[in-house]
Amino acid sequence: MGPKAKKSGSKKKKVTKAERLKLLQEEEERRLKEEEEARLKYEKEEMERLEIQRIEKRKWNRLEAKDLERRNEELEELYLLERCFPEAEKLKQETRMLSQWKHYIQCDGSPDPSIAQEMNTFISLWKEKTNETFEEVIEKSKVVLNLIEKLKFILLETPPCDLQDKNIIQYQESILQLQELLHLKFNVATEILLRQASTLADLDSGNMEKVIKDENVTLYVWANLKKNPRHRSVRFSETQIGFEIPRILATSDIAVRLLHTHYDHVSALHPVSTPSKEHTSSVTELVKDDVENVEKAISKEVEEESKQQEKQSHLIQEEKLKVEEEQDDIEVKMSSAEEESEAIKCELEMKVLSETVSAAQLLLVENSSEKPDFFENDMVDLFQFTTLGGVYHLDILELPPQCKPVKGWMIVEILKEGLQKYTYPPETTEDFETENAFPPIEVTLEVHENVIFFENPMVVRWDAEGKHWRTDGISNVSYKPNERLITFSLDTFGPVTLIQDAHINMPYQSWELRPLDVNKVLLTVTTVFTEIQIQIKENLCMLSSVKLKDKKHISVLEGTWMTPTPFIIALKEAGLNIFPTRYSHFYVVINNKVPLVEVKAYRQMALLSSTFAFGWSKWNLLCNSTKVVFKVREHLPEECTENPNWALLMFSGDRAQRLKIKEESEAFSEALKEETEFHSTLYHMVRDFASKEAMEKVRSSNCQFVNSVCHMLLSTRLLSYS
Repeated sequence: MGPKAKKSGSKKKKVTKAERLKLLQEEEERRLKEEEEARLKYEKEEMERLEIQRIEKRKWNRLEAKDLERRNEELEELYLLERCFPEAEKLKQETRMLSQWKHYIQCDGSPDPSIAQEMNTFISLWKEKTNETFEEVIEKSKVVLNLIEKLKFILLETPPCDLQDKNIIQYQESILQLQELLHLKFNVATEILLRQASTLADLDSGNMEKVIKDENVTLYVWANLKKNPRHRSVRFSETQIGFEIPRILATSDIAVRLLHTHYDHVSALHPVSTPSKEHTSSVTELVKDDVENVEKAISKEVEEESKQQEKQSHLIQEEKLKVEEEQDDIEVKMSSAEEESEAIKCELEMKVLSETVSAAQLLLVENSSEKPDFFENDMVDLFQFTTLGGVYHLDILELPPQCKPVKGWMIVEILKEGLQKYTYPPETTEDFETENAFPPIEVTLEVHENVIFFENPMVVRWDAEGKHWRTDGISNVSYKPNERLITFSLDTFGPVTLIQDAHINMPYQSWELRPLDVNKVLLTVTTVFTEIQIQIKENLCMLSSVKLKDKKHISVLEGTWMTPTPFIIALKEAGLNIFPTRYSHFYVVINNKVPLVEVKAYRQMALLSSTFAFGWSKWNLLCNSTKVVFKVREHLPEECTENPNWALLMFSGDRAQRLKIKEESEAFSEALKEETEFHSTLYHMVRDFASKEAMEKVRSSNCQFVNSVCHMLLSTRLLSYS
């Protein structure tokens, strides 16, 4: 039984081995078969993929060839449309000439700020005028501030190529002279006022207090006539504005003045940006040569014609009739040649103007390669920060001799050296008992009502020696935003101002440019703190609304239409800065685009803005610096704007394409939308999916309107700063 069982067991084992071998063989065959199938499948898929790629490449090449074929035609059409920019500049020049003429025929005694001789005469005559009261100086200041504003606008609005260095120097010198003279006049008027302090004394306190308010200046003066050591708190006209003075001042012959100028004539003037002379001169020279060559060629042609006709007339004298007819022909030919010459001359002048405008536009988006000079720790970098709400000139003054009534006359001793500042703390403190005799002076000021601070304002003081603002020497700053009051302690008096980060609203979170009506658009810029809406029509801009954290803020600028340059300055001065400078990229992380691409995009968006809405796209951040991406759609007045149907366009300056991806897509791709083509311009790109009416509206857009929209886009730089 035993051996038999063993035998049968071994037999069973052998079978299992054979089966296993067979199974392994089958498995190997199956594996090889699967591998072969996978290989074939992969090869088939790869071939299909390569075929699709080939088809796509062929399609792409075909589209590129088509784009190249019609490029010249499209660019020529764009050039004709973009004539609106030199035309708008020509209108500006005419307006400038007209305003000069209006000023000339007005004969109102105010000088033309652009003429140095007139400005020098005005300044000299005002210097000679003496004994003006504070109210009289305030009245005169309106004319002076207007002249300063005009000079600043000339520097900002004149195309850089037309600004000569000597003119820039002349205008800036005039600005500085007017600023210094105005402040000197306020000092003299303060002295005249303080001489009468005893006659204006308050019956209760025995001291003099005077407040004079105007749209540009507010004066607060307190004269210490009683010298009461307990009278330490000075508050003006039942307000919180005033000072807490130490005992040493409360017992001295002094006056305390707070002169709040709602403008800043203390900070240094910013340099004027001008394009590199080589670029503009080479472009302009080329075009000017063209003008001269054409003029020479035409005059030569006319000369040749007339010489030829003269020879013929000498040969055939008897045929007088014929000659007369031919002479008529000469006159017709000459006049038609002159007309032709005039037309070509005009065309070339427009070409020069077009180049000038383009150079000025490019200058608006160019970033400086060098950061402004290094600043010490306590120095304020005015490229990074901006002064807001004007300057508070805080002065402790020595009380001048008082007027005395003698036999019906008022006699006053006039000091030769004029108004004197009281030195606090004194340069030598040895005569005084304690070190604490000269503590910092506590000051409470009111923040200008027309200025928005998105964060608590910083207080800075003017360093007269170093000619810059400083943050040291100021302590215990507290701000009450509801009462708009700021309190701080100051080591020594002098001009102080409030500053805010100039780039607090940059980079922007999003933006939209939307048509409102024929030649009228609404530009909305959304930042971390605010939403600013600007309306643009013809050559004018207007602040439509300002929202702060979902609350509407009422600004004094709302509803006021201004030309772009004054409008931009007014917004900056109100604390609503959405206008980068050539240095801003050093202080803000930006999505920097190639300047030429940016300029071309803004120019073409402006051309289309009367009918097409444009908007921010998150994909603009993901494409490289040589391309821009934004949303676009035709604006139909009757449509519902809840879910607008946006198209995504990518533009590289010389090629526009519609993207397949949507704003909600997961990844960025440059793939073309099905059934679309490349174009050389945005105009031809949108024409593919726009209505005829829309394109007709575009072609009939007002040139000043297009120019204003373009200027606002160039000034906000939405494609780089969003």
